[in-house]
Amino acid sequence: MELRPLVMCFALCVVYATSKPTEKKDRVHHDEPLSNREHDDTENFDYDHEAFLGQEEAKTFDQLTPEESKERLGMLVERIDEDKDGFVTVEEMKNWIKHAQKRWIYDDVDRQWKSHDLNGDEVVSWEEYKNATYGYILDDPDPDDGFSYRQMMARDERRFKMADHNNDMKANKEEFTAFLHPEEYDHMKDIVVLETMEDIDKNGDGLIDLDEYIGDMYNQEGDNTEPEWVKTEREQFTEFRDKNKDGKMDKEETRDWILPSDYDHAEAEAKHLVYESDTDKDGRLTKSEIVDKYDLFVGSQATDFGEALTRHDEF
Repeated sequence: MELRPLVMCFALCVVYATSKPTEKKDRVHHDEPLSNREHDDTENFDYDHEAFLGQEEAKTFDQLTPEESKERLGMLVERIDEDKDGFVTVEEMKNWIKHAQKRWIYDDVDRQWKSHDLNGDEVVSWEEYKNATYGYILDDPDPDDGFSYRQMMARDERRFKMADHNNDMKANKEEFTAFLHPEEYDHMKDIVVLETMEDIDKNGDGLIDLDEYIGDMYNQEGDNTEPEWVKTEREQFTEFRDKNKDGKMDKEETRDWILPSDYDHAEAEAKHLVYESDTDKDGRLTKSEIVDKYDLFVGSQATDFGEALTRHDEF
């Protein structure tokens, strides 16, 4: 796969985004809902199925017989039980749900892995990534608008080093995932904050003032009439973002802005699933407890057919 055009395209997109007013840019990393379905177990368990399996995998289970669904669910339980003690705790259930919800990330990593592990040794070295991503592009002159491929590569290298736990400049699959999607890993949050601040901080003082904050979202281009949302953002900066009221956002204030402590949907769902299935009320689930309550966790042809009958009766 030739990645040089992709880097060129990315560079042009960065330049365009910083010079052209479009719609509001959202820097905040939100915890997405587990499903767009309504969570009403008195009607159906569709929300729970998508939360537990992910949207696409939930559809797959809907095509299975009840016996097949139970068998595959039992196999999943063995993967959810991280310490292999025969029980699934709320924490293990939460970790599984988070994994299921982030399956698109792992699919993205798998695609990129094939393009970057050039020698097939099951690790991606920094040299492999650099050569595959940048190649001969560094021999070309930088654009006149100030965009620098060398600065972009240095930034990637810094992020790669932070994701590389054992400091051998080679990333296994988990480290490579942290490199490509740092917002998903606690130990990578600092680099997310730093990169965001570097993007917005135009005067190089290591802080974000009000003009830089607004300038990252909106470019007036001679228009003196600001949209209402821009005025709201000015108030947000002054009243909430700038906590110490010094007129600027530092690292911690920027972190609070872009990485808010949202409601933990996965933890809430994990507690719900354990509570509903825990027949002996010991706060953890056995494989049999989960499989006995299989229709809460996964769908099947039977549940799908039952919902079709319900819809038919309502009609």
